[in-house]
Amino acid sequence: MAVGLAKVGRQRDQRGMTTAEYAVGTVATVSMVGVLIGILNNPEFQRIIWEIIKAIIKAILSAIAGG
Repeated sequence: MAVGLAKVGRQRDQRGMTTAEYAVGTVATVSMVGVLIGILNNPEFQRIIWEIIKAIIKAILSAIAGG
């Protein structure tokens, strides 16, 4: 009977640890999304990305046109 009680106690501990791990993962994910939103809203970053996109489009059109 003592063995059965020990198993139940361990299962509860495992369940609690899993919940804590999910909580830490959720907090980390939300934090990373916040950082990404901050970066994406930066006008300088948007300008650089737009320049990269324009250069890619120009290279594709140039390759298609054969020139």
